[in-house]
Amino acid sequence: MSTAAASPRWVDRVIGSTQRARVYHYTKYTLYSFASLELLAVLVNLPQWTTGGAAATVVMALLVLLHTAANIQLTRLGMRWYLHEGGEGAPEWPGRLLMAQAVLTLLVTGWLAGSVATGQAPITVLGMLVSLYAFGVCGPSLLLSQRQLWAGLGVLLAVVALACLIAGTPGRVLLVLVALTGFLLVTMAFTCRVTTWTLRVVNKLDAARETEARLAVAEERLRFGRDMHDVLGRNLSVIALKSELAAQLARRGSPAAVDQMTEVQQIARQSQQEMREVVRGYREADLHAELAGARGVLEAAGIACRIEDGGSTELPVMVQSALGWVVREGTTNVLRHADATACVIRLRPPGPGGITAVLEMENDGVRARTHGTPAGTGLLGLRDRLAVLGGALSAGAYGDGDGDTDGDTDGGAGGSFRITATVPVMAAPSHQAERVSA
Repeated sequence: MSTAAASPRWVDRVIGSTQRARVYHYTKYTLYSFASLELLAVLVNLPQWTTGGAAATVVMALLVLLHTAANIQLTRLGMRWYLHEGGEGAPEWPGRLLMAQAVLTLLVTGWLAGSVATGQAPITVLGMLVSLYAFGVCGPSLLLSQRQLWAGLGVLLAVVALACLIAGTPGRVLLVLVALTGFLLVTMAFTCRVTTWTLRVVNKLDAARETEARLAVAEERLRFGRDMHDVLGRNLSVIALKSELAAQLARRGSPAAVDQMTEVQQIARQSQQEMREVVRGYREADLHAELAGARGVLEAAGIACRIEDGGSTELPVMVQSALGWVVREGTTNVLRHADATACVIRLRPPGPGGITAVLEMENDGVRARTHGTPAGTGLLGLRDRLAVLGGALSAGAYGDGDGDTDGDTDGGAGGSFRITATVPVMAAPSHQAERVSA
């Protein structure tokens, strides 16, 4: 049973089906947990505040709850703002929400300091300020620039020191509270910014990888278009000129028009043959060149690629062409349908008594196929191409997920994907060779 079939849809929505989505959700929920810790820390210390009365305790709990909710919302908006660098796609800068959080922070701080100063609460409740300020900086740290953040941290430390002085905190305790609050403020702000910066780097690398794949396809299209232009451009121009000359000669009744049209016919046939050669050269893949090209493309996309070439140049031309297409299609699938970090391509030629060459491609980073996504036809086309030579192809996920073997992508997630192609090395009949090259 595949992992995708066993996983509910809500699980895919929460953790994501791609490596990029998993990193994003891990970062998001980690920062949310940081922003929520102030509520837990304050509520744990709240029972110490017994002399203030039930009403004062409830009001304090509500203020802290609102402060936590504002911090979580600021963290959510701050992540989006930071990832988009304040540019296109970024949310509106939440100035009012920042102001509301600042007001709530001052209310809680003033209430705590006043309660300690009037004897309604023990001095130990001032420890709540440490968690309130340290974890409350998660959201603002993503929205403010570095200069604004350092200035804000300085203001917060000054407010903490002032609150401790109002509460009559002894000098040593005041220094400890201010130093601890400052250390945690800097640590949490640094952690939140670095964590989100890492996610921004992951997004840029993922975008660069997609761009690399698109550029590879565009470059191949340009090469093919250039070859077609070089082959047909001159010949078509000659055909047009000679056809125009033949028409003029025919109007004059000159027998030379027949000679011109004969040349046009010869040039047209020559162009047709040259076009077939270009297409045949495009469709016939050199196995050794395809292996080297696959390694270059995959490594450029950040995927470690290992080639185990057991003798690609010793195989018959038709076998090399068929296996070269397997390498092409397999490389495309790794780039488009997987979050791979490593890929291995093994070629095992037939042994002393063997008659079959075997090519295997393995990669990790299997993605789960989303529900309703149609299977591709690339692997089906490879099976037809190999079947002409009496070969076969199998493909599917293994490891942590088991996928289907009929499409371009697998059905499982978390495991690896393997393509295995087997081709007899005996010479193919001439009609089969024409089918493969066509």
